[in-house]
Amino acid sequence: MIPPIELASPAAIKAFQEEKLRALLVYVKEHSPYYRKQFEDNTIDINRIHTLEDLCDLPITTKDDLQAYNDDFFCVPKKQIIDYATTSGTLGNPVTFGLTDGDLDRLAYNEMISFQCAGIQQGDLVQLMTTMDRRFMAGLAYFLGLRKLGAGVIRVGAGIPQLQWDSILKYQPKYLIGVPSFLLKLIEFAEINHIDYQNSSIQGVICIGETLRTADLKPNILAQRITDKWDIQLFSTYASTEMSAAFTECDHFQGGHHHPELIITEILDENNQPVPSGQIGELTVTTLGIEALPLLRFKTGDMVRKHEDVCSCGRTTYRIGPVEGRKQHMIKYKGTTLYPPAMHDLLASFDEIKLHLIEISNNDIGTDDILIRVVTSNDSVDFLNVIKDLFRAKLRVTPRIEFNDFEVLQKIVFNPMNRKPTTFIDKRAQQNLV
Repeated sequence: MIPPIELASPAAIKAFQEEKLRALLVYVKEHSPYYRKQFEDNTIDINRIHTLEDLCDLPITTKDDLQAYNDDFFCVPKKQIIDYATTSGTLGNPVTFGLTDGDLDRLAYNEMISFQCAGIQQGDLVQLMTTMDRRFMAGLAYFLGLRKLGAGVIRVGAGIPQLQWDSILKYQPKYLIGVPSFLLKLIEFAEINHIDYQNSSIQGVICIGETLRTADLKPNILAQRITDKWDIQLFSTYASTEMSAAFTECDHFQGGHHHPELIITEILDENNQPVPSGQIGELTVTTLGIEALPLLRFKTGDMVRKHEDVCSCGRTTYRIGPVEGRKQHMIKYKGTTLYPPAMHDLLASFDEIKLHLIEISNNDIGTDDILIRVVTSNDSVDFLNVIKDLFRAKLRVTPRIEFNDFEVLQKIVFNPMNRKPTTFIDKRAQQNLV
């Protein structure tokens, strides 16, 4: 079932969000020490904020602000916090997010309607291939949403292809939730062990953590590699701990749908001004309906595009395209602007590459330098030149590439202390502190 607000006219959606915004401003002024001080220091009269266009009169919130004043963002006493989650901080220490009972209900609602958008229905069985521990919000959110939807959940966790296939063959789930590049490992394991994956129960995968689309919403190389092997549907979803909301594709695959009852978004340029629809900018969010730690104009650092043409699914909400890069991860290399996702996608096109790690640093003259470390089944000079030629053809530059032993790179990429594989390391900030 599609929520009625997502079928309303753009004018009705705007009016709905403006009413929610005014209520949010009253709430944070009364309950948030951080925002109350921001309003006082910047002489902001919240009674003068009436429309979405008035958002530009409010200050921006950054991850540095969250980290420096974490406790001041909380709007409820600790005794009302039911669950604690953390997300990485830009200054070293993680940022803590607390969720009240109401926030957990909101989180479940968000995931329920997101899964419904992708076609999951009551009674479907879903295998969860991501962690629920280590203060990780996503795994808990998926479980709560599926439970609210009335779908069955197999909580396998991340990794271990053999265990994943044991569960798939035993329980016959219809959908998987996991990182798309891991699907290539599932396929490889199935082929080696003579598992008929083409005739398995899996019909679709809700893909998290990695981009599946190009800027024009076409399948990228990673998505093509998966579907060329395995005839399943791949649904891209984009979310973050800070938003407690998700943008998930419908079966028309034209970007992740906006849920106006949960979040207000802006796509901003470097001067914090809105960019035209279809142009790239930094996603900036204002959360709605959160009790413990609501955010006003939080700059996510994610570079995306908004798509406002009407989707064929019937929803009138706009969609958010794939994350094309992180603002702080922008690389200027030999006069060309690059983001890591473009390099990840090119590396995914090679069956021979089993692991990779992109490292960015400052060279002797103070400009960006790129080193790509790979584990490959073909360490010949000819194959190295093939990789470089593809980079030159697609991205117009050729980074340094070196072959590594599996044991060496595996310890970095799959560090047990991290919740996700590490495929990108930015050393520039560390070098600047020296």
